[in-house]
This record gives sequence, structure tokens and C-alpha cells, in this order.
Amino acid sequence: MRLELPFIPGAADLAARAAVLADRLVDGLRPLADVAYNYRWSWAPDGAALFSDISPYRWVASGQNPVRFLEYLWPATQAKAARDEEILRRIDALARFVAADVERPGRVRPGLDGPVVFFSAEFGLHVSLPIYAGGLGVLAGDFLKEASDQALPMIAIGLFYSRGYFRQRIDTSGRQHEYWLTNDSHGLPMGRVTGPDGTPLRLSVELFGSSMLFQVWRVDVGRVPLFLLDSDLPQNDPVQRWTTARLYDGSRAVRLAQYGLLGIGGARLLRALAVEPAVVHLNEGHAALAPLELAASEVEAGASLEEALARVRDGVVFTTHTPVAAGNETYAEAEFLAAFGGLPARLGLAEPEFLDLCRVRPGGGGEPGMTPLALRMSRRRNGVSRLHGEVARRIWRPLFGTAEASDVPITHVTNGAHLATFTSAPLRRLYERHLGEEWLRLPADPAAWEPVRAIPNEELWAARQEARAALVDYVRAKSQQDRLQRGEQIDYVRAVADALRPDALTLGFARRVATYKRLHLLLHDPDRLRRLLTGNPPVQLLIAGKAHPNDVDGKETLQRVYRLKRDWDDVAERMIFVEDYDLDVSRQLVAGCDVWVNLPRKPMEASGTSGMKAAFNGALQLSVLDGWWAEAYDGSNGWAIPGDDDGDETATDTRDATRFYDLLEREVIPLFNERDADGLPQAWCNRVKQSIVTCAPLFNTTRMVNEYVERIYTSG
Repeated sequence: MRLELPFIPGAADLAARAAVLADRLVDGLRPLADVAYNYRWSWAPDGAALFSDISPYRWVASGQNPVRFLEYLWPATQAKAARDEEILRRIDALARFVAADVERPGRVRPGLDGPVVFFSAEFGLHVSLPIYAGGLGVLAGDFLKEASDQALPMIAIGLFYSRGYFRQRIDTSGRQHEYWLTNDSHGLPMGRVTGPDGTPLRLSVELFGSSMLFQVWRVDVGRVPLFLLDSDLPQNDPVQRWTTARLYDGSRAVRLAQYGLLGIGGARLLRALAVEPAVVHLNEGHAALAPLELAASEVEAGASLEEALARVRDGVVFTTHTPVAAGNETYAEAEFLAAFGGLPARLGLAEPEFLDLCRVRPGGGGEPGMTPLALRMSRRRNGVSRLHGEVARRIWRPLFGTAEASDVPITHVTNGAHLATFTSAPLRRLYERHLGEEWLRLPADPAAWEPVRAIPNEELWAARQEARAALVDYVRAKSQQDRLQRGEQIDYVRAVADALRPDALTLGFARRVATYKRLHLLLHDPDRLRRLLTGNPPVQLLIAGKAHPNDVDGKETLQRVYRLKRDWDDVAERMIFVEDYDLDVSRQLVAGCDVWVNLPRKPMEASGTSGMKAAFNGALQLSVLDGWWAEAYDGSNGWAIPGDDDGDETATDTRDATRFYDLLEREVIPLFNERDADGLPQAWCNRVKQSIVTCAPLFNTTRMVNEYVERIYTSG
């Protein structure tokens, strides 16, 4: 089937909710009600800016959620906006833009005779829908946006987490505390999926020996409908209702229930909606039970197990995102069978045969997990960078029984980031002046980016200065608010406003605080770090990231950062920790930092995308040659740390930290501060141009999705 919007399930409730919202608005603002219920506004050039300009305070207070923003917009504020002709013109333009984009004809791609169904445990679409934890979710969100941009027929399936991922608060000792907020479905841009009779759709899955009901929500991402499964129904017992409470819940049993709901429940949703996928794309292994559920339905309809498995496998592709063990979780046989014990019988499999599908070595070799199942149940498999493809082939060679890793049938498609989402306003305006429409219309074409070389350095530098100043303003305001909430002394609260400088070299390190990310390398030689940060001219370091609630080592690293700040007053305001890392913090940091620092333990970083986003905005990379940077670095577009493992982690850490400090001291800082008579860092600007020209066309989602279509979805 071809998928065209409006895709009926859930559309009626979305329209009804938009109509109720429109009734609360004055005439001139009513077109925003429809806009608010489709996330297409979030990557439109004037989307967020328009909402913010109507009421900056209310926009921030609403969590940048357009539904809640409009619901609680004071009548006087509405009336004021309705008297502003320029605001009305922008409202009309945005509403027309979103409607026209959604209503475009679908794009037929050879070899795809139906929609791609994209399964993921998390989706990072926007800060107002907090159902993501990190890079996997943001990549999934970017995938849907790009599919919409390309009018690629796609349906996405995930889970609606009523409490999302944890929020972070740091106390005065540097200790991380976690808390969760409730996501109110009625105040979010989502609608309830109903059946043919108009009543809410209710489906069920059998998990841990009991039937569990779930409902389905629809979120529109441009042209792509995202369906979110939700077990929080009064008919379920408290444990079942909790299944979709927290993303990556700490309980192993809850996580298994989540994976069962996502995979089995997602497959049952496809049947209920009569969707016949051209391709089922498993974005990481969490939904690996979906192919087995699809096969079970064919077996129940009379097909043999072998026929059913072969037919389903022919339409499934799988992307593995990490070589880290925690991302390829395994379970005891008893845990697996307790959760999914009814599935083997429906397939006609004995329990040992079912377990063999889920482990690396059949016949009792290792515990079952979702990643081996996904690898077995897919026709095509890929890692997310060239280096990660090589690593994945080595890791999973035993599953395929090949003598050489090179014979393992796992390829790679390097990740990309969504240009329109992550390019800051100053750089966007610069590109529009000098590149026209080509940089967004044909972003994967290197020729579209060649005009960057001809941009006058004074214009490039002015755009970078504007972006950095905006970041400094943001961090000043957020840091003061965070310090006030921690109960810090007022002098310390105010200090951050005076210390951060809009003209200083600004380094950014922002990612999950997992041990292999090696935040601790920044602190490896505290005395040297102190000299670098407090020298003249100044350098400032912005750090952000969350340690998993169970990651004791990650939390200790955060406390070390705080102890260093406390011990040395002169470092305290040159090294700022930005609390509660999320999509909003990320967008600010990648837009304004001059240098993006990445120090993973090679080869544990499968790809990474934050550095790509920083590159779009004119930041230079100072990174270990892991993930995407291993294939992007050319010697003139940033700086590289080899990062090769010599078998001694302590020695490797010392060597890589020293290389980091050396590059910073001898190359990065001098180049940034080398100015001509007009105060321009000409050599720095030329390196920035080289970075943009070499990185932007290769590491965007247009190139990435095109590769998936041509090499993964439609390839034999």
C-alpha cells in the first residue's frame, strides 16, 4: 500500500483536539491550533521564533509545547498579538507552509511498494515530548523528519512513557539526583487512535503469563505518523500500568515487558490498522520480537514455520547502534521464558529452539537477548559508521559462524543529523545569503556546499560571534537559575554572569556521562587544565550530560568536576556544568561552541551525532578518531587524537589526555587567537570553512536516508 496523509487512525482525534484549541483563540491566532498538532513547525524557519515572539515568558514556561502554550495564552496577550500585522502575517505564512508541506504527494521509490515501518524504543523529536534518553532517540527523531522532508512513505512505532526519562538536579556537593515528571497526554500534541466505531482502540499482549491491554496515541511529524503504545489503562494492574512509565526503567522485568509491548504490540497494531509494510526497520534490538509476532500470525493462518520465518525475514532490516554491552542486554533463560513464554507455542517452537533464536550460539551458548534475535530475523543489517561496521562484524562473527569477520553480513550506514533542526539562526542566514536554497534542497550534494569557501571571513566570523554570544546568554541565565534552585550563595549565583565572555574560545563537551565517554580525561591533569582555562586570553569549558541512575562511576566523575570547581575559585567560572542535558541544551551548545570535544574509548563510540551538528554551525572537532570522525577527519578540518587501544587502559588514558592538552595548548588556542589587523582570525575561519565543506554534505540525514533506501531497504 502507499501511505498518504491524512492517515486515518488517530487523525479524527487530532483534528478534534485542534478544533477545541482553536475555539480558545482569537481569530488571528486560530490557524496556530492546527500547526500546534504537527511537529512540522519545529523545523520550519520561523516556527519556534513565532511562538516565542508572541509571548517569550509563556513559551519558556510551557516547555516550548505549542499546545500548552496556546491553551494558557492570556486573552490580553492574544489580543495584543492579533493587533500586530507582522505577527498575523507570520502566523498565516507558517500555517500555509505546514499545510502545504504535509499535503504534498508521496514520493514513490523504486522497490518500495508500501510504507517503511520504523520501530524504536525512543524518539527525540523535540524537547516538549520527552520520550527520549540520548543519541539513539535523537537519531530516530531526525530519521522521521528526513522521511517527511523526502515524502518517503513511513510509519513509526514507539512507546508513550508517561514519566519519560529522568530529569537531573545537581546538589552543592556535585551529587546527581534524579526525578521524573508526568507527561500529560491531554496537553501534548498527540491524538488518541480510535477504531472504526470511533471508540478508543484497545489491543492486548500476553506478557508474564497475563494479558495486558494497551491504547495507542498518534503524533504527527510532518508527513510521518508516529504511533505510541501506552499500557497506562485502568483495566491493567499497577505493575502492568507501570510498563510504559519510565524509559529504560531500572527493573529488568519492566524492561522486558517494554520490549514485549513494543515488538509484539507494535506488530499487532500493524495488523489492526491493516498496514502491509514494504520494510520493517528495527532501530536497535528493543523491538526484535516484532518479526516473531508477524511470523506467528502467519503460522496461525496455516503457513509452516519455515515459510513464515523466511517471508517475514525478507522484509526486516536491523540497525545496531552500539558495541557497548549495556546496549546489547542479555537475560537469564528463566527471565526470558517468564516474559514471553506464550510465543514459542504460537510459532510451533519448543522453548529451547525459541531461546536459540535469541542467543549468539545455539544449543545453550550464552544468555538470550534482543540483539541476536534481531540479527537472525533480518535480511539486511548495518552499523552506524564505517568503523562501527567493522567492530560489529568482529563482535557478532560467532552468531554467523564465519571464519573471518569480513564475511559477516553486516554493512554500515553512517549516521547523519537533520540540518534544518540543528542549524542555528546566524549560520542559517549566512548560508541563505551565500548558498541560496541549495544547502537545504540538495544538502547531500558536495557542490551545494562549495560556495562556503567564498564566504568572506568577516561574515563567517560575525555569524560565529553572534551564535557564541547567544549561547553565553543562555548559559548565564540557566546557570543562575540552577544555582538558585540548589540554594547556592547569591555571590556565587551572580558570578557566572560576570565570568562567561561572549568573545572567549568556548569548548563544549556534552554527552551521556558513561565511563567509555571519558569525561574524566578532561580532569586527568588538573594543574594543566587550570593553566589552560585561566590563561590569557581566556578559555571557557561548558560540560553537560547525565549519568544513568545506576552508574556509580559516572556520578563520581560529575562530583570530581564539582570538587575541582570548588577547590579552585579561578576555575569555577571558566568551567560550567549545564544541568539537565536535553534537546534544548544540546541545540544551544552545538550552535555556539567553537570547539566540540569528544574523547571516547576507541572503538566504543559507534557513531555520535552531536559533533556533526556542531560542524553544521561552524564548530571545529577535537576528537578521538572513533565513530563518524574516523571517516570525516582529513587533517585540515579539525583535530584528531588517534585513541588506539594498547591493552592498558590507564596508559591509554594518560596518552590520550596528554594529546588533548597538547593540541589545545599548542594548536587550538593559538589559532583561535591569531588575529589580523582587523581583528579577524583568518586561519581559524579557513579551517571552519574546510570543516563545513567536508562534513556538512556527508553527515546529514538526507545522505543517510538515501543510503538506507538504496542500500538497505531495496537492496537484495
